[in-house]
Amino acid sequence: MPCPRLVIAGTQSGVGKTTVSLALMAALKARGLVVQPFKGGPDFIDPGHHQAVTGRPSRNLDGWMLGDAANRAIFARASADADLSVIEGMMGLFDGSSPVHEQGSTAELAKQLNAPVLLVIDGSAMARSAAAMVSGYAKFDPAVQVRGVLFNRVRSEGHYRLLREAVEAETDLTVVGYLQPDASVTIQDRHLGLRTAIEQGQGDLYDRLARSAVATIDLDRVEALARSAGALPGEDLPITRPIAKEQPVRVGVAYDAAFCFYYQDNLDLLEAAGAELVMFSPLRDAELPVVDLLYFGGGYPELYGETLAANVSMRGAVQTFARRGGAVYAECGGLMYLTEAIRDGEGRRHAMVGLFPADAVMRKDGMTLGYRTVEVAQSCILGGAGTVVRGHEFHYSRLEPTGELHHACILSDAAGKPAGHDGLTMGNTLALYSHLHFGSQPAVVADLLGTARRLRGVQASATKG
Repeated sequence: MPCPRLVIAGTQSGVGKTTVSLALMAALKARGLVVQPFKGGPDFIDPGHHQAVTGRPSRNLDGWMLGDAANRAIFARASADADLSVIEGMMGLFDGSSPVHEQGSTAELAKQLNAPVLLVIDGSAMARSAAAMVSGYAKFDPAVQVRGVLFNRVRSEGHYRLLREAVEAETDLTVVGYLQPDASVTIQDRHLGLRTAIEQGQGDLYDRLARSAVATIDLDRVEALARSAGALPGEDLPITRPIAKEQPVRVGVAYDAAFCFYYQDNLDLLEAAGAELVMFSPLRDAELPVVDLLYFGGGYPELYGETLAANVSMRGAVQTFARRGGAVYAECGGLMYLTEAIRDGEGRRHAMVGLFPADAVMRKDGMTLGYRTVEVAQSCILGGAGTVVRGHEFHYSRLEPTGELHHACILSDAAGKPAGHDGLTMGNTLALYSHLHFGSQPAVVADLLGTARRLRGVQASATKG
């Protein structure tokens, strides 16, 4: 039986896809359904909220980073035991890595999964024009199954009736309902996106979202749309590898409010290759656990600079681990933590681990954003020269060197144009601004764990039980 599935797409960024997706997930779960969440595109924050709502890890799917076979494999594996899957799209339905083709777009993903699309429209300032908008989106690419419409930010039932009548008079799409504007179910925004689920806490936000959806959305119609999905095209091509028979590699994963940007499939690929994941907190823990490899993901270290700096014992333990030859892999916020200091948005300087001679300085304006192809130019813990992995950059900080920095990787953008260097190296430490999806090149998992196995024991004196 094909897994019922529905793509939640927006006409553009900012129409409330995440609010709608969370409300539907929460309401469907409250009906007793096992809901499997997914997120289109290179996003870490929305999946955290998805998991908080559904109780299941949310998976990222991305046409540019992963391609259709890997996307279908991830989807098929994660949705196998679910009653219904909700896939939150990215940006507008047809927005992707290029203005002239669909790669990396929600539309591409919907076609790869043969999934119906529920189009979210900000209906706050329109009436009959909504019909023209819906008609255009539905006809732009006939291969994209735009089947339903949901209006967001509609204040009254009367306004909703005008919108629904306009759309139903001009199209054959199902209008499933609307959500009213409600500050109490709005997740606060900041420079990299919404506040993370780990910061949001348990609260009753998701319960309120569920109640909002039940009040003004026809959930039977939503379920019917999801159950109209046909068979998943292609074969289930697993991206995981058999579990290694060697002794497990203990991987210390930094996880707290400062470091919480991880692709779930990166963690799963590590475990499938023989890793034992051990979570620790650079904010709260005084010591490192006994591990063979340290993994620092991205996050918001700049917001917790004072606390990270005050944890002198942890900073010292990480530095000692690395300088004695331990394997360390870091991305974005993790890279910032490994520099000499972070200078936050107010110009305050917070001492960090000090492995790399540079300060990570927050910019008040300007950011680095885009897909990246990362090619290893100098052998490192990620692999030998020529290894290619895909990922993305998204950060407001820049490095101000205080000494010589060595880079192991070269970058190109989504169009294949040169995009500079990445991958700071020091001993067996590699730190990138790029966030990598290991599913784009699973061989790097074997290289990371293989390096850690070879180095096992060299860091023993730097850690305690």
